[in-house]
Amino acid sequence: MPPADTGASVTDRAAASPKSSTDTSSTAAAVDPESGKLHPGGPGYRRMSFALFAAGVATFALLYSTQALLPAISGDLGVTPDQASWTVSAATLGLALGVIPLSAVSERFGRRTMMTASLSVAALIAMLVPFAPSLGWLIALRAVQGVALAGLPASAMAFLAEEVRAKALVAAIGLFVAGNSIGGMSGRIVTGWVAQAWGWRAALGAVGLLAVVCAVAFRLLVPKARHFASRSVGPRVLARALGGHLADPLLRRLYGIGALFMTVFGAVYTVIGYRLVAAPFNLPQGIVGSIFIVYLVGTASSAAAGTLVGRMGRRGALYLAVGATSAGLLLTLAQSVVAVLAGLVLITAGFFAGHAVASSSVSRTAKTARAQASALYQCAYYVGSSLGGALGAAAFHAAGWDGTVLLGLAAMVGAAGITLYATRKAVVERRLLHLEKA
Repeated sequence: MPPADTGASVTDRAAASPKSSTDTSSTAAAVDPESGKLHPGGPGYRRMSFALFAAGVATFALLYSTQALLPAISGDLGVTPDQASWTVSAATLGLALGVIPLSAVSERFGRRTMMTASLSVAALIAMLVPFAPSLGWLIALRAVQGVALAGLPASAMAFLAEEVRAKALVAAIGLFVAGNSIGGMSGRIVTGWVAQAWGWRAALGAVGLLAVVCAVAFRLLVPKARHFASRSVGPRVLARALGGHLADPLLRRLYGIGALFMTVFGAVYTVIGYRLVAAPFNLPQGIVGSIFIVYLVGTASSAAAGTLVGRMGRRGALYLAVGATSAGLLLTLAQSVVAVLAGLVLITAGFFAGHAVASSSVSRTAKTARAQASALYQCAYYVGSSLGGALGAAAFHAAGWDGTVLLGLAAMVGAAGITLYATRKAVVERRLLHLEKA
């Protein structure tokens, strides 16, 4: 623990010291917790950004590798959309279950080591997935792959929170999330065209090769952690850390918002392929895969999240994200490819902006056990993805695309309600503070 502070400023203490001005400057730098951390334009920041970007690409490319292929998998294996959707939901559910225990392991062995191991194992499993003999085996391998990937997201958020200056944190996490969007886009586009030419199994093999390249790039580029302190996290310590985070009302709200945004995203992108290959669109698999180029919008919106928060505040940015996502859902109801594409653009921009704001807010809010705070967010986030994929496919099977859109709008009403509650609470607190001062 740091020594007790008397309340005197750093300047006052330095002035009272008999040391030279040079020593005083060194002391001031030593007590600055931001000293030596990565920042834009500083040494190591660009390498770190590229490394985490590569990790983000691999994470979403692997996690959602079967999503654009669901119609092909359904046709080849003779299964319904809601059954095939479990090839996506099993992976995201595996990640949700594994992220908390693996975040605890990262406290002992380091974020960098955990991220490297997770990415390597997940890429290795990706090379086995194309050979799954049945839907059951495919779902099982995807679940194991999700658990393997679980060590990466929470460790990445904690790594950035420890190694990057606070003012640059939203932008740094935005770049990692931007990597997610590029991975989601490239994985789906590659699988769409490869599946059209050689089948869905070859498409999954191509994603596996992409993941191997990203894993090698990450390991070569990621800088060593300079602000990580190893510590063992036993079950009691872990439970206490999780309990502390769950007791924080702000963190609970952020977890709920992340889960609700991901419910929409999981539902829409799990089902959209089925809608576009059927009447009245009747698009081929390659074109359906190319629709996911709208992920580039997510790359821009997540990378711009820091600027958005600076101009509108965290809650203002979340309102904008909810509005964009809701408008996009309504647009996709039209029987026009152009309208559906415009709707997907708005959904993607809103989702990635909301996710970047919520996840970076978790990293800034948690002052201790940051890996566990991020792990809880990731757990809620991917539970939302699993529920969105499964419920979205079930809604589509029962009521068509209208059912999927209704599910998404309900999730956005929930996210808006949480944000509105936080806004009203902040207004009340400001009024009380004003009355106390008066």
